[in-house]
Parts: sequence; structure tokens; C-alpha cells
Amino acid sequence: MENTNEKTAGQKLQEELTWKFPSVALEAPERVKEAYDFCEPYKAFLSEAKTERECVLKAEAMLKDAGYTEFDPKASYQPGDKVYFNNRGKAIIASTFGTAPLDEGIRLNAAHIDAPRLDLKPTPVYEKNDIAYFKTHYYGGIRKYQWATIPLSLHGVIYKKNGDAVIVNIGEDPADPVFYISDLLPHLSARQNQRSLAEGIKGEELNILIGSIPYPEKGLKDPVKLKVLQILNEKYGIVEADFYRAELEIVAAGPARDVGFDRSLIASAAHDDRVCAYPALRAELDTLHPTYTTVTILTDKEEIGSVGNTGLHSDYVRHYLEYLAENAGVSYKDMLQHALCLSSDVSAAFDPTFPDVYEAGNSCYLGKGCVLTKYTGARGKSGSSDASAETMSKVIGIMEAHNVYWQAGELGKVDEGGGGTVAQFIAGMNIDVVDLGVPVMSMHAPMEIVSKMDVYEAYNAFVAFYK
Repeated sequence: MENTNEKTAGQKLQEELTWKFPSVALEAPERVKEAYDFCEPYKAFLSEAKTERECVLKAEAMLKDAGYTEFDPKASYQPGDKVYFNNRGKAIIASTFGTAPLDEGIRLNAAHIDAPRLDLKPTPVYEKNDIAYFKTHYYGGIRKYQWATIPLSLHGVIYKKNGDAVIVNIGEDPADPVFYISDLLPHLSARQNQRSLAEGIKGEELNILIGSIPYPEKGLKDPVKLKVLQILNEKYGIVEADFYRAELEIVAAGPARDVGFDRSLIASAAHDDRVCAYPALRAELDTLHPTYTTVTILTDKEEIGSVGNTGLHSDYVRHYLEYLAENAGVSYKDMLQHALCLSSDVSAAFDPTFPDVYEAGNSCYLGKGCVLTKYTGARGKSGSSDASAETMSKVIGIMEAHNVYWQAGELGKVDEGGGGTVAQFIAGMNIDVVDLGVPVMSMHAPMEIVSKMDVYEAYNAFVAFYK
């Protein structure tokens, strides 16, 4: 009888020559528990650090607990020393000094900690028809309709006239009130239904409901607004003029949560890009005696073009690297030329509900590991650094040597859109760089989805990269 279990020549050749990225849980079931355990503190990080300022505060505390000290440009450092640099409370860099001379290269990992959100306008408080509101200006690429009718929280800082800072965090504690953007009921939305999806809720309709009880005195103008200002004054000691000295952000309220009967996924605000920032930070903390000096960058403003003095379009990273080279007495240019960087940012996970915008053979998938993205950009690779074959070979070699599960991906079909990362700014410093991050479903929504398996493999990739 013919043995039907024996592979044919074609099957053997196909197995030898073709490739398909596997499911991590299927190929390495022992990593499932490791991934779940790793993601518990990640969920806590997401729940506690809802803004870039809160991320920096949390990261700085973690670094100090691990023995990092503030970087001193005039000090000299030895292999194994650990330092950090806090840029204006909104971006942070951490390093562990390696044994190799700096002009032989360094290993950089750059992730961003800002995320799409709603910011308050400079004059935010107003009253209309006996309801008090905050006026907002959205930050980054959002789908505006997604922000209506969900619980929202308020985070940020207000400086009073005397210079005192007031830290604001309302809506996360179960005892707190939350905030809300209204939408029309279906019975009265016939005209609204004729709008395009992008215009379903317009920017000037993203108004945050903050009060409806008037100050108890007749004849006043805007008594509900006055009552709200009275509450804020009693709680924080602020007046309306203090909003001009404030940075206040509206984000989705509530903690990160497991998704699915198997708890394999995480729903949270701001996975993009804290799902890369947290594993990068953990990899930095866990790197003790590297060959190459590490430079872990958690930066701001990526979602609006990396602008400002806390974004990677500024020179703050260049200055830090210049100080490193000067202290070590090596050529700054040689150090950059031999450096290698991961631009740690997310990619769009294939969504089976909306397959038409993805090219299935070049998409990344939930549960198949971290995603290596050779180029990003829009349509004709606009805004991309496009990693070289040599850089791809180096990074893939590192991951294969350390049994990291990874996959390749693009940001959807060529003509459907696209997006950029900080890689272009790193590449502009004459540094070899490639994007490596985590697949995200419903990216830029108030709540996004990631796989625990992919988060853990990103961490494994970053640890291997620093080794």
C-alpha cells in the first residue's frame, strides 16, 4: 500500500524554499504564560500613564529605582554605568554604557509616548443653553466620531499666577466624575446621517460636557460656567485666566483591559506608541553589561510631525549624543556612522472585518510576533527612511540568533494611505535605522487592540538588540 504520509518532492521543495510567519502561541506555547505575565505591569503602566508627562514621570521613577542617575555632561562614565536625561518633563533618554568604544557604534531605540487625543483650547470654558462645556482642539490623526458618547478623563498641568503647578487627573478613579461628548439620537439624525463618516462629528462639535447646575443667584450671565469655575477654584485654587498657562488633555477614561475569553488581547488607549515605549524601557532596565552603549529614547510630538523641542525634529537627542562622544573623547561623526537604531513604532494589524484596505501577503497579524517594517511613508514612500538591505540583515540576524518571533508588514495597500515614524529623523543623522514595533488593531481610536504575544516578542527583540 502506498504511504500517503510521505512528502512529495514538490512538498519538500515548497517547505524548503517558501516561508510563512507562524503563530507564536502555536510554535512556542511555553511563551504564552511568559507573555501574559509580562503584560500585567504593561497594563498597569498604560492605566497610570495616560499622557506624555505621566509617562516620563513613571519612566523616571522606574529608572531611579533601578539605579540610574541624572546624566552629567561633565562626568566620566564606565561600562555598566546607567544614566538618564529628562527633557522638559515630556521626553526622556536612558543609557547603559557598554564595553565597546563609542566610535565603534551605539545601539539606539526610539519610541514615542505621545498619542492622539483631545487638547483643551486656550479659552476652553463656555456655557450654551444652560450647559457648561470645554472647547477642544484634537491632537494627531483621529476619527472624530469615535470620541462621542464614551467616558473621558482630564489630565495635565495648570500653572497659577504665583508659579505653583496644579496637577490634574480627573476621571480615572472610580469615585471621580467622567466627561462626555454628546451625539444625536437616531430619531433626529436624518440630516446628520447624510454627512460623510469623516464629518459625522465635526471638530467644533467635540465639546466636553462639564456641568449643568447654575450658581445659585438669579440675574447672572453664564451661571453654569460660573458654578464650574467656582468648583475648580475651590479644588485647585485656579481662575479662568490660569487656563492660558495650562496643558490639559482629554483621553479615554478607565484602565487597560483584557479582551476575549482567552484574555489574549489588550484594549487600551495609547498603545500607539506606548506598546513599544514600555518594552523598550523594560529592555533598557534589564540590560546590565552591553557591548554597545544603549540609548533608549522616549520622545514626544510624533503624532504631529515630531515638532517642538521635545520632538525628534529638535536637536535634544543630537546634543545628548554629542555629550556622550565628547565625554568619551571620540569622534561624534564616527559614532553616528557606526550606530544602529530601531525606530520602535507600531504598524496596522490586519483586520478581517475590513480586509479591502490591506494587502494580505504584506500585512502584519495579531499573535505572530513583533513587526519589522522596512519602510513606511504614504503611497510612494513619502516620509520614509527605507532601511537598507544591510540594516535589515543585521536586525533580522539579531532576532534569529535569539529566537525572537517577528513578521514583516506594511501600512495597508499602496494607494490606501500610509503614515510615517521617527525613523526619517534618525536616518537624517547618518544612522542606520529600521522600524520595529507591534501590530495594532483600531489604531488611533480612543481604545486600541494589541496581542500580548506581540508585546512580549517586541520586548524580546529589544533585549536581543541591546545584547
